Amino acid sequence: MRILHTSDWHLGHSLYNYDREEEQKEMLDQITDIVRETQPDVFLLAGDVYHTSQPSSSVQTMFTNALVEIHDACPTMTIVVTAGNHDSGSKHEIFRTPWRALKVHMIGSLNRECPRDHVIEIPGKGYIVAIPYVNERNLPEGFFQQLLDIAKEGNKDGLPVIMTAHTTVKGCDFSGHDHASEYTVGGIDSFDLKQLGEGYDYLALGHIHHEQFVHSGKHNVRYSGTPLAVSFDENYAHSVSIVEIEKHGDRPNVRCIEIKNPHPLVTLPSNGWTTWEDAKKQLENFPNNNPAYIRLNVEIEDFLPVEANSQAIALTRGKQCRFCLINARRKEIIKAETRVLNVQEFRSESPIDIARRYAQDLDINFDDELQKLFREAQQMLEEDSRND
Repeated sequence: MRILHTSDWHLGHSLYNYDREEEQKEMLDQITDIVRETQPDVFLLAGDVYHTSQPSSSVQTMFTNALVEIHDACPTMTIVVTAGNHDSGSKHEIFRTPWRALKVHMIGSLNRECPRDHVIEIPGKGYIVAIPYVNERNLPEGFFQQLLDIAKEGNKDGLPVIMTAHTTVKGCDFSGHDHASEYTVGGIDSFDLKQLGEGYDYLALGHIHHEQFVHSGKHNVRYSGTPLAVSFDENYAHSVSIVEIEKHGDRPNVRCIEIKNPHPLVTLPSNGWTTWEDAKKQLENFPNNNPAYIRLNVEIEDFLPVEANSQAIALTRGKQCRFCLINARRKEIIKAETRVLNVQEFRSESPIDIARRYAQDLDINFDDELQKLFREAQQMLEEDSRND
């Protein structure tokens, strides 16, 4: 069985108020061409189709048009699309029935009453165990293993078993994600691999943007990563994964196909930090015909000049690049009882970091238990938003 594994498209994402529709369409065109060239048996999109649970009609149209073109590039292929934590699970399944005419399976929410709905048989090829994002507290104990057992029961011919999930797995490389730790990334607490059950030949993961294998001892647990960078800190290659497995029990053969971004995200300088004067020179010397997004990493002794942003914008006038922000840090951290954040700093802070600052100002012990309760409340609010 040959699988194209991808995830985290984040359609509708804008970068510092710049619309990214052009590059997102280019990404989708490249993926369609890859499908046409490789002719997979299964196309797996492992969550975060959209960047927000309330995508605009034009963004939804972009997705549906792309999915039809992907189907037309390989009409015999089965397409499985699961919802991620950025998606609305309920909206994901609105057109579930008509999509089946194009061999598309839309899995938006967990079906506890009929778990077999999550096990998709690909006749003569294998089985797909498809699990959308679900908060850990809403996940029945042993649910992953229950689904894998259903696939095992029907798999009389020793065909490959693929499981897909949108979650954080302990031991993954979460570089590029803001305010992440080994315990939680993007608001999703880490799962131990053992919690995801046994019996799959390949675990196709979504949520982490850096493509990678996660150590399992079997070389069969993988994040495909996002095919298009979402932030400047994702300074690594972006791709889709082609996975081939002969039979159940075989080690998967995986290769990456890189996705080229016509508007790359560029940080100046490419390594480290520089002075404001040197940053201006680098921006001035940046090639006129390079349509990149630009971030400046600037080290300052006190504050940036008030006119810094306008100066940077002026230096890009006549160029194809798009200036986004000045990422400034002080040479020495100024210690103060209370620190006032500017708007840019406030937007870059995670909700739990802001809560931690607030607790510190009030001399409240923001211990592990309070942090856990805060994250649970945040996840409940995010789920309510996705289901609206």
